[in-house]
Amino acid sequence: MEDIHTKGIWMAESLQQRTMSQEKMWLVITHIGDPKAAFLLVFPFTYFFSKRAGVAVLWVAAISEWLNLVFKWMLFGERPFWWIGESRLFINKQPNVQQFSSTCETGPGSPSGHAMVTAAVWWVVVSSLGSFLYSRTHSVALSAAPYLLYVVMLVAVGISRIFILAHFPHQVIVGSITGFILGIVLSGRVPEGRPLLFFFSFSIALLLSTLLLHAGLEQLGVDVSWSIALAKKWCSRPEWIRLDTAPFSSLTRDCGALLGLGLAQYWKPGGWSLPWAPRALSLAISSMGLYHVNRLPLPVQPPGLFYGLFFVKFVIVPQIVIVLVPGLVYLFTHKKKD
Repeated sequence: MEDIHTKGIWMAESLQQRTMSQEKMWLVITHIGDPKAAFLLVFPFTYFFSKRAGVAVLWVAAISEWLNLVFKWMLFGERPFWWIGESRLFINKQPNVQQFSSTCETGPGSPSGHAMVTAAVWWVVVSSLGSFLYSRTHSVALSAAPYLLYVVMLVAVGISRIFILAHFPHQVIVGSITGFILGIVLSGRVPEGRPLLFFFSFSIALLLSTLLLHAGLEQLGVDVSWSIALAKKWCSRPEWIRLDTAPFSSLTRDCGALLGLGLAQYWKPGGWSLPWAPRALSLAISSMGLYHVNRLPLPVQPPGLFYGLFFVKFVIVPQIVIVLVPGLVYLFTHKKKD
């Protein structure tokens, strides 16, 4: 692995030197590939196009991110920004690389969560869009266009993660392949219309199984928090270390979103039936609502309070998109029959 890591560092150096003028573009792309974007950006846009596809996006995002957390704990992947210093292989010749505000994630590096969740979630989007285009046009070429964009997006997200020193190339490739497989498998098993008990049980099961895995690894003498210490040690700026990139933030986000999805379908089974114009209005209002929910500052001490509020934040997300905003739009735009 040492040789693979070393080549990955020199690849990142070359990439930064050749494309540093596109720094802002890479940072935007890495934000688009953030698993959080699947919940706050892709989910509402997809839901108001197709309710089933929207539910599938939230479902696939939560399960794929949870699996990514489990894989990371089991695989102990390094990250470039700390491996450069820890390896002690570059004492005589330091690579000419720099870190960015999105570099210093605290979880292990393998596989890439950005690549894995992006591949899984956007497979749902492009397959739904491809089917829609084919049903309307019967053009194979036109319906294949979303799949081409899918490949371009995966490549772009992968390059952005290498560029900012968050991942090695092999971690991006493994994440993309794993996410692609998960997207195909999970999109065919969407829990649309399932009872609230299913989502409550599933959310609790994910939470408890992860805590048990964490406790079990610690009992075996495995330091599950090893990556957090390295991230703090080698990050260029302490303020770039954020609690919302910690492994347990991913867990609480996934469990909260799944419980929220169950609650939303319980409050309003099937969602609200809206024409295209009210749907567009609902999308705009939902996006603004989610933007402000995401920006709500949470206390980082004690960590348990942060994780609890982070959980609640993502329970709220499906309520805004599926129940509250479409319900208000329906109330104000629906014309009663005489």
